[in-house]
Amino acid sequence: MVRDVFRLAKENAPAIIFIDEVDAIATARFDAQTGADREVQRILMELLNQMDGFDQTVNVKVIMATNRADTLDPALLRPGRLDRKIEFPLPDRRQKRLVFQMNLSDEVDLEDYVSRPDKISAAEIAAICQEAGMHAVRKNRYVILPKDFEKGYRTNVKKPDTDFEFYK
Repeated sequence: MVRDVFRLAKENAPAIIFIDEVDAIATARFDAQTGADREVQRILMELLNQMDGFDQTVNVKVIMATNRADTLDPALLRPGRLDRKIEFPLPDRRQKRLVFQMNLSDEVDLEDYVSRPDKISAAEIAAICQEAGMHAVRKNRYVILPKDFEKGYRTNVKKPDTDFEFYK
């Protein structure tokens, strides 16, 4: 399948191959114990093979995205395989506030959410806002209330380990 994607991109150049959540197929290799693990490693090997044999004169670019760069196989990150690495760090307070802004009730205190110590990405903030908006829509409202935001926050932000102690 990987070979086919690269072949198709070359045949239809100019093209972009976009691999989202590349960490799902490009995690650091280990002694695979299951058939699924071996298949993932086989896909990674084929991806590396295609990237090594990729003709740079063909107008095809490969873009990969992950939020788990720390788990990627070092072979994927070697010079010559990826042209650029661009990191989008977690947003600061000002950036969080910009993402949180939407059709809010005056009762919603964004500072409460911006100042929380949870390390959350802009994507997680967007998910919180989307969930808050959906909660308001389910209640036939056009304005998001604090309780909508709380629901969205609880749904999307990882809970501390203490919340899961009852499993022990």
